[in-house]
Parts: sequence; C-alpha cells; structure tokens
Amino acid sequence: METIQSDVVIIGAGGAGLRAAIALAEADPSLRIALLSKVYPMRSHTCAAEGGAAGVIKGDDSLDLHFGDTVGGGDWLCDQDAVEFFINEAPKELTQLEHWGCPWSREKDGAVGVRPFGGMKMKRTWFAADKTGFHLLHTLFQTSLKYESIRRFDEVFTTDLLVSDGRVQGCCAIEMRTGEMLQFQAPAVIICSGGAGRIFPFTTNGAIKTGDGMALAYRAGVPLKDMEFVQYHPTGLPGTGILLTEGCRGEGGVLRNKDDYRYLQDYGMGPETPLGETVLKTMELGPRDRLSQAFWHEDKAGNTIPTKWGNCVYLDMRHLGEEKINERLPFVRELAKSYVGVDMVTDMVPIRPVVHYMMGGIHTDINAATPMPGLFAAGECACVSINGANRLGSNSLTELLVFGRRAAESAIAYLNGAQKPAVDTAAADRQAAEAEGRIHALFDRKDGGETIAGIRDAMADSMESGAGIYRSEELLKDTTATLADLRKRQTGIALKDKSKVFNTELTQTLELSCMLDVAQAVAVSAFERKESRGSHQRLDHTERDDTTYLKHSMAQYRGEDAPAIDYLDVVITKSQPGVRDYSGAKS
Repeated sequence: METIQSDVVIIGAGGAGLRAAIALAEADPSLRIALLSKVYPMRSHTCAAEGGAAGVIKGDDSLDLHFGDTVGGGDWLCDQDAVEFFINEAPKELTQLEHWGCPWSREKDGAVGVRPFGGMKMKRTWFAADKTGFHLLHTLFQTSLKYESIRRFDEVFTTDLLVSDGRVQGCCAIEMRTGEMLQFQAPAVIICSGGAGRIFPFTTNGAIKTGDGMALAYRAGVPLKDMEFVQYHPTGLPGTGILLTEGCRGEGGVLRNKDDYRYLQDYGMGPETPLGETVLKTMELGPRDRLSQAFWHEDKAGNTIPTKWGNCVYLDMRHLGEEKINERLPFVRELAKSYVGVDMVTDMVPIRPVVHYMMGGIHTDINAATPMPGLFAAGECACVSINGANRLGSNSLTELLVFGRRAAESAIAYLNGAQKPAVDTAAADRQAAEAEGRIHALFDRKDGGETIAGIRDAMADSMESGAGIYRSEELLKDTTATLADLRKRQTGIALKDKSKVFNTELTQTLELSCMLDVAQAVAVSAFERKESRGSHQRLDHTERDDTTYLKHSMAQYRGEDAPAIDYLDVVITKSQPGVRDYSGAKS
C-alpha cells in the first residue's frame, strides 16, 4: 500500500473542495494539499446546479433581509450566528469569483444581474444564464490549476478515516484504475463530498451522491445533524430526475393543475398582488417545501395530470416568449425538449417534486469544525447549520464558497495551534492495513443470494413511502424496520467481478453500505421528531412544537444497531420563532 504524506487531505473536489484547496494554497504555498475525488472534478455534482448563487448586491436589498429570509425559510432551525456570518461573506465570495473569471449574466448597464428565487423577498440570486454551477465549477477548477501545492487524486474512492487518540490522522482510499489501496497520512482532513439523494428513487442527484463522506464521519464517531430534513424540489422533469431550475419561476413561470388553475394561491402563497419592482410576489416564488407539499395535496385531491411517468402538474412559461427563454433559460428549454419532448415556448411542461438536497449532514460548528480534532466539513455533506428545516434556493452554491474557505482557514489555524498536531504513523499504518483487509474480505464473501440493485431499490422505495414529503409514525416504523433488515442483508452480496481495474461492482457495494447507514439516520431522526417543521411534515403531528423540538437532532452511530438520537439547542441571536408568511403581503 502506497503512503502519501500531506498536511491537509480534502475529500471531494466539487465547489466546496476546490474552494478549500484554493484557500489553503493561497494562505500557505508550503502546505502539502491532497485533493481526492471519486470522479474527475468537472464531473462533480456542483456542475449540475442551474439557477444561481445568493448574495446581497443591489442597493434596495440588505443583509438583514437576507438574514430574515434564510432564518424564516429554515423554519427557525438555523443557527443564527452561522447565518449572520454566511450572509456577510456571501457578496465577497461571489465578487471573488467574478475576479477569477466567472461569467455572471449582466444587466443592460453592465451590472451583475440578479433574479428572484423562492422564499426571498428581494432579487439577490447571481446567475450565469441557467448553467451557474457549470461556470462556477469551471472557474474554481481553472483557478486551482495555478497552485502546484494542490496535488489531485482523481477517481479514488475514500473508504475509511484514520483516527488515533480521538484525532483524525488521514484516510484510506482505493485507486479505481488499479484497484490498489492508498493511505493518506495528514493531521487535518476536510470532507466536501456532497449529499446523499440517491437513497431515494426519484432524485436530481447524480449517481455519485451516495453519502460517502457523511458515512465516513458518522462511523468515526461524529454525529449526523438534522438528517430528517430532506428537500424536495417542486419542479423535477418526471421520469428523469432532472431539475428545471427555480430560475424558471423566478423569470415568471407559473404552476397549473389539470384545470389550468394556479393552485398555489390556495396554500397560503397568494393570491398574486401587485408589488414594486424589487419586493416580490409569492405564489410560485414560495419556498420549496411549501410548493412540494402543495403538489402532494393537489395529487390527493385528484387535481394532477396522469402521465406515463406518474401524476404531474404543469409548469407554464409560454407567456415569457422565445427571446427571453433563449436568453435566460436556454439549457432548460433544451432539457424539456430532449427528455419529455416539450418545447416550453409553445407548450406547458409536466413537472413533479423530486428529492434534491439534504439540509442535514456532518455536525460542524460555525468554523466548519466537527467535534473530532483535525476533521472539518463543508458543503452539502455538512450541517453548519444555515439551512435549518428548509434551504432557500441559491443559498447552497454560496455556502460551498463561504464554508469551503472557512474550513480551510480553520484547518490552517489547527495546524498552527499551540499543540502542533502530528500523525501517529504506527496507528495509521495499523488502521490502513485493517481497512485493506476489509476490502479483500469483500472479494472472498460467499454469495448469499442478494444483489446490489435489489437492496438499493428496496431501500429507495422504503424511503420514498415512509420518509417522503409527508410522514407518520406507522410509515416511519415500517421504513426503519426495512432499513435495519437491509443493513443485515447487504452482507449477502458477493462480488462476481474479481478484477481490480475499475471494478464498479466493488465501488457500488461500498456506496450501498454508506447509503444504508445514512438512510437509517434519516428515518430514525424523522421518527423521533414528533412535530412538523419545514420539509419534515408529520401527518400525525401537524403543528410545529418549539417547546420540545426547537433543537437539532444528533444521530450517533451504533454499529449494527439503529443510531441513538440526541438533541442540541439551536443558536438564536436576534430572530425569535414566528409564523412563516408567504401570503404575498409586503414586508
């Protein structure tokens, strides 16, 4: 096994990982930085983001408004000190991207353009047409190439964290093209591995988003925080998992049911009222959790449209005109044409809610530090928590930048602290050998009649039925029981492919184990939270309960048993819990 000595290892080379790597290299050119990714960085899921990144720039907007929208949108489960830091740093990070060459879309006077996004009272979402994530990731990747201290390891799968005396010591990974194990010894590790949407059957998440980094930290003893909060995006292309950006509604698209009726006004988000240029209407620009829940109610009432992909509603953008659609939403138009055969210039597009984002993740503080010394996390895999019970669209891309940099700064402070951390090489070598032995054991496992696809489908179906848009004690009991059984059954999977080179069966077996652990944390956390808040809606506990549950859930790994759930107080600085009002009244 080859051993690579580094100062900082970054697991994940998407937006957060690249931003962390750049910040490390800028701060100290002598640092040895290992950047690990199971795909080529430009295939990271950040690339799929379409709509934009939030940051206050216009004179009629304010940091206080961004703070209020974020905390209220998160149903007051956000840590408000973290939100304050985030909204103050957001414009600086987006401007930095501008200086690095990100081609933000412009107004006619040359100023950076901003568009409206759901749950925000002001236009504050910077965008690059409808390929914002693509351009953001390109900009970060190209910038990272300037720094010789960033050593990339593409197409490696991280299997274990190395830990000694309660401190992180590095990690182990499989080099996919050779099948050989690599040991990375480093006193600091930053996890930026993305979310875990693939635990559900219908998701915008690419195949790589299997919760690997979450599972690494979880198994090493770091809690997973607020895992019950899973965001459905209201406008997914049915049958594909492809997202139609919130920018569609930000530019003026509307949702209609089978009767051609704009039904959102019946769900506390309207009716549409004449407002000023900058103070926005709600309706289609309500928050994602409310819009997805409205679809569920419309479907139960029989107001949706049956299609070969399941029941849908329509996204109507015909009134925008071809010129505006081609300028602002060219990629979305192409997607609708290619995948459902509909041209949004002339026809309405069928859509339905789709799992999009996880508000929960690895527990970190405002400095992106986990409870384990030397271990940091940023991006969707982490929960800092600025998103609370429901993330507002376009906050996530900015979060990658703000907390990717923050994690790097915290890692440097840790390395330069009074107690200079060092790697216990003997302990790291011993754990790496054990990790390699577990991989070898997978090749020797006897066939128990189970398949990767069979267990993965059973997991996803159980999550959708029990831990979807609406939940109940009975449904969650069934889901938690199913997941416990599947975690046992996965040991009956035998590898038929015994080769080393790009053994995708091995990778998928490892990913499945991560997904089952993360899915169980989601389901058990949801079972224990007996209230409705944000994206977590209980049919048997329909009200928000601030007395009991104005707290973060903390899922602690317990091996083969279900996780233990504890709670941590939410940080409240200046906004006391109130009513989420999206009725269209001016604020």
